[in-house]
Amino acid sequence: MKKLLFICALSFSVLLLAACASNDESINTQTCNSGNVILTADFSAGRMDECKSLGNNEYLIQLKPENTPINSSPWYAFKIQAKQSAMIKITMIVKGDKHRYLPKVSQDGQNWKLQPHKINGKRLIMNIEASPNAIYIAGQEIIDNQYYIDWANKLISNDNIGLDVLGQSVQKRPIYKIESIGSGNEWLVILGRQHPPEVTGALALFPFVETLLADNDLAKQFRDKYNVLVIPNINPDGVFMGNWRHNANGLDLNRDWINFSQPETQHINNYLRSLVAKGEKIKFAVDFHSTQKDVFYTMPVNYGVEEPYFVKHWLGQLDKAMPNFRVLLQPGNTPNNGVSKQYFADHYNVHAITYEMGDESNRENIKIIAKNASTLLMRTMLSNTNHNKE
Repeated sequence: MKKLLFICALSFSVLLLAACASNDESINTQTCNSGNVILTADFSAGRMDECKSLGNNEYLIQLKPENTPINSSPWYAFKIQAKQSAMIKITMIVKGDKHRYLPKVSQDGQNWKLQPHKINGKRLIMNIEASPNAIYIAGQEIIDNQYYIDWANKLISNDNIGLDVLGQSVQKRPIYKIESIGSGNEWLVILGRQHPPEVTGALALFPFVETLLADNDLAKQFRDKYNVLVIPNINPDGVFMGNWRHNANGLDLNRDWINFSQPETQHINNYLRSLVAKGEKIKFAVDFHSTQKDVFYTMPVNYGVEEPYFVKHWLGQLDKAMPNFRVLLQPGNTPNNGVSKQYFADHYNVHAITYEMGDESNRENIKIIAKNASTLLMRTMLSNTNHNKE
């Protein structure tokens, strides 16, 4: 009956997505227009807080956070276009902070490469040829809200995989959930994009989830035993506005898993609690992020959660399977910090991890690691191994 109800709701969900997909409507941004060359950020995820034309095809861009205090993650994304081709010089500075993300360039918004540049103190300087064809410059690849919708829609060809709206953000943008409903009552929860600029986390989430939802024997066996809940884009307002870290209310969502003061975390908490109230069980959770290096933040094995060595076994297998990649585990217990992995440990007595990929990690390696991690997670969860022993 659970599968039947889920499938019947699918057609309504797809119609609902079509109605909500065009919610990103108005953009306020700074623009530099010298007559020949224009620099602007008038697109979803664009960010260029101040722009000044200095003459002689030179431009100064200043980046500012949405509010303070804030984690040091200065985001920028803008496009350049010229009536007649011209070599221009761009200098970027960050108000009260320093640069974190190295500039990437794209001509189509999909294929990106590192833009040559130099950093002189707090100034990031680059020379680039502006032409009639728009060129995009951004701190990371641009993955906006529509990207998630397009990606998710490709996953729901299987009748047992559905896409629906979990709730709305502060600015009433939809927060989507992807679900696979099997025959069991245990849930794997996947979270992503609490922090808008953390794109390498998204680049890991996509292949990780695609592997879970693949059309092969292992994935089908896993999805029959375990239900899968994926909430890939928790902060659509922050993504749209090009925020450094926060949601539209200026708060860090990955510090709100204790107070649930924001609608984004409230929706998820309420939904998980409703599942448990119906007799379902949260089994494990993975929250995708980015930082300066590849690292897996875990709960300590002596924290008292079920199957205390489960994560150590799983990631230990990943370490053995990938001899050229060091699997770095960093256990930690922060009971008053409001992070998601602590929430799952304290509320559901289960392990959860924060899966972090480095800002400049090789993109192909990110995919390979994610696919292997997902495959090994399924095998570990399906195995009869006693995870209570080291």
